[in-house]
Amino acid sequence: MGSLTTPSSDRRATVSLFSRLRTAQGQADPFDIYSELRSRGGVSPAPWGGHLVTSFDACDRILRSSDWLEPDKSWRDRQGPRTRWSAPSSREIGNTMTALNPPEHTRVRRAAGGFDRTTIQRLGRTVSKITDGLLDSLTERLRGGEEETDFAALVSEELPIATIGAWLGLPSADWPRLRELTHEQVFTQELLPSASQLARSDTAMAELRSYFTALIRDRRDHLGDDPVSRWIETWDAMEPDRDKADEAVYSLVLFVLLAALETTSTMLSTTALLLVEEPTRWDLLAARPDLVPAFVEETLRYDPPVHVISRVAAKAGVLDGFEVGADDMVHLMVGAAHRDPAKHPDPERFDPHRKVVPHLAFSGGIHYCLGAPLARLEAHTLLRQLVARLPRLTLVRRPPRAPRVAFRRLLSLDVALA
Repeated sequence: MGSLTTPSSDRRATVSLFSRLRTAQGQADPFDIYSELRSRGGVSPAPWGGHLVTSFDACDRILRSSDWLEPDKSWRDRQGPRTRWSAPSSREIGNTMTALNPPEHTRVRRAAGGFDRTTIQRLGRTVSKITDGLLDSLTERLRGGEEETDFAALVSEELPIATIGAWLGLPSADWPRLRELTHEQVFTQELLPSASQLARSDTAMAELRSYFTALIRDRRDHLGDDPVSRWIETWDAMEPDRDKADEAVYSLVLFVLLAALETTSTMLSTTALLLVEEPTRWDLLAARPDLVPAFVEETLRYDPPVHVISRVAAKAGVLDGFEVGADDMVHLMVGAAHRDPAKHPDPERFDPHRKVVPHLAFSGGIHYCLGAPLARLEAHTLLRQLVARLPRLTLVRRPPRAPRVAFRRLLSLDVALA
């Protein structure tokens, strides 16, 4: 049975690996570092406490088990006033669905509804129209004399905010700022955020709260046929205290915006990167558009938008030979688990012909991503239209990454006509 402590040499080695992971080179290509972590075993002690999990099987079991919980508001409060969990942005995230456990999670998820077939069909027309316009702009630039253009800025970052902004009924003039604030707030959900990163998240979250509380006040006075209006009516029926009802709607709108933007834009950029960096992949999809869904799923396995998911133990127990105390945290290294050779043959190879691609990119269990159908819709639509409408694009240079470990993001994706 393993202990909660680790020999100093192992601790130093793990600290060294994470130091490398936090460099620009490590963030650009963390997979060799993940391989070294996996070589220490599917579960290993984290130097700062808790455990790192790199085995696909263990990650999958934890996500599906009721013995492992989200680090919710009460857990965050128990960590004390001088920890990252006491930051205003962390406390704000603690009120959203992403950090709720049953029974509150069940109640909120039921109130939120979901992206059912009818909603997805309706959104499909919106996504197709938006994608058409974005690819028109991309084509005009590349054929209008520009040697290269930034696919991420023109397409990957624009499609999710335009889709969710239109669905929620948010003024288009507000979309650029909301997208910017979303990128800033994500640091509070990072693996090991610095004090300056937390401060940026705190500032962004305060502005998001101000924006959405004003939006809800206005929408309450002018109820319409939109999700925010429906959530107001739903929570009014569930919660007699109007202030509490509005707070619940705020947490839900915030959750939907954050979930719909950050990870989806990264997924779209990564999918486009894998498409344009290897000419045979573009030619394959152009000839076989039926492979688009498989291409997207393999992208989600190969380089998911979220590389780390954290959970806490509901009670003391044993995790693959290691003693775990109640409230102890585990970090599921999803990016490493997706390259676990015990789960995927030849895991370092990008292969859109894989028949079945189990992955954890959308989490699992009761916290399986509410917006997964919408994210897939956007990715499928973009890829199909891209290879059908444009001649082959090529990668101009390797894209830089945002300074993050858990939440991947390409800062740019410069492409040119081949």
